[in-house]
Amino acid sequence: MKGDYQDLVDEISALLGAPATLENRDFRLIAFGAHDSDDDLAMDPVRTRSILTRQSTAAVRAWFEGFGIARATGPVRIPAAPDAGVFRGRICLPVRARGIVQGYVWLLDQEPGTPGPDPAALAAAMEVAQRIGVLLAEEAKAGADLSREFQAVLTAGRGWQQDMAVAALRAALGPGGDGLHAAVCVAPWPGETPASVPGAAAVCVVPLRGGGAGEPGDASAAGPAGGLALAVLLRLRSTDALAPALTAVARLLPRAAEPAAAAAGAGTSGSRARAAAGASAGAGSTTATGSHRMTAGVADPVRGLAELPVAWEQAVAAARAAVAEPRFGPVAQWSQIGPYRLLASLASDPVDDPAARTLLAPAHRELARTAEVFLDCAGQAGRAAAALGIHRQTLYYRLGRVEQLTGLDLDAGEDRLLLHMALKASRLA
Repeated sequence: MKGDYQDLVDEISALLGAPATLENRDFRLIAFGAHDSDDDLAMDPVRTRSILTRQSTAAVRAWFEGFGIARATGPVRIPAAPDAGVFRGRICLPVRARGIVQGYVWLLDQEPGTPGPDPAALAAAMEVAQRIGVLLAEEAKAGADLSREFQAVLTAGRGWQQDMAVAALRAALGPGGDGLHAAVCVAPWPGETPASVPGAAAVCVVPLRGGGAGEPGDASAAGPAGGLALAVLLRLRSTDALAPALTAVARLLPRAAEPAAAAAGAGTSGSRARAAAGASAGAGSTTATGSHRMTAGVADPVRGLAELPVAWEQAVAAARAAVAEPRFGPVAQWSQIGPYRLLASLASDPVDDPAARTLLAPAHRELARTAEVFLDCAGQAGRAAAALGIHRQTLYYRLGRVEQLTGLDLDAGEDRLLLHMALKASRLA
């Protein structure tokens, strides 16, 4: 529908005599009109970044939403704010369908003191915006309508059933099925499939049970907390353009989990932008659903759909790793979870190795933590004692107790490997 959007944006530009841009409700750029003005203030930092990166930062979004654009049913005038990177005022035409905001058309307002667009022209532009809203709603509905085909791929067993499910999804997606995609797992998911996810080709909710990774394509494979997970098939422009996808995924999580870095984008140094960024960063990212923190995992990009079941397994493993290691953040990428890539495929059941069984009991939690930190520090006693905030002699005493409980020799490489794997894998259980 890209051509349809561009034609409609050009129609609005012609009606109002100003270049227009169209963004979806998550402030991702869809189309924009040509700009041939000599006005240096027209291409301010906010507009330039939106066009060059095809998205706006979380702080910019919060700043503009503060003017009520998400609730408006008619044009909204937004004054210039140079300290926020908005050198020229804006006119926002909310794009709505069935009473729900689907996106926004943005135009530069006239200089202060000069008459703005004619009311009749604005009314005509709003009618075009409504047509855009219908298109956006239909596109979102098309993605949701593929939930059955998408879910079939993730739940089918290996072999001909999975091959048939992949073929059905590819046929439903049409030419886009051969494009570049990333699989995403968000878990635990508390409700139904969302009405739309920006940039998604398909969305569905699948059951997950606690435990291990299972076989590729097995929707009963382990999730961060069992229960339900949201599966998203995101369209990508290139393998190195994951940033928009990660932003879209972060917005599926509780709002506090949106990347704080995104809220500090270029040209948004105004007080309202700083307040929005500070609120996002200060709220933290530990919002929980039930007893588990909601996290998301993003698989490596795949071209075509043949490797989609494997990509889903990667996404589930990354989401589990984000629970096991908060340092990965609420949105973890498969490519960045290190040893958990291997551990997620090995830890199909809760750890019950005879050597580690006693150490992993709740009564020895502090000893297990000591052993894990010691092994994380490559067996360097000085570093481990400093990280734990204890005296080196205390460390040696605790490590001696670990050896007694496990029967392992922490001077032996294979014994260290076994214990380290058991301690890390226990986080995933």
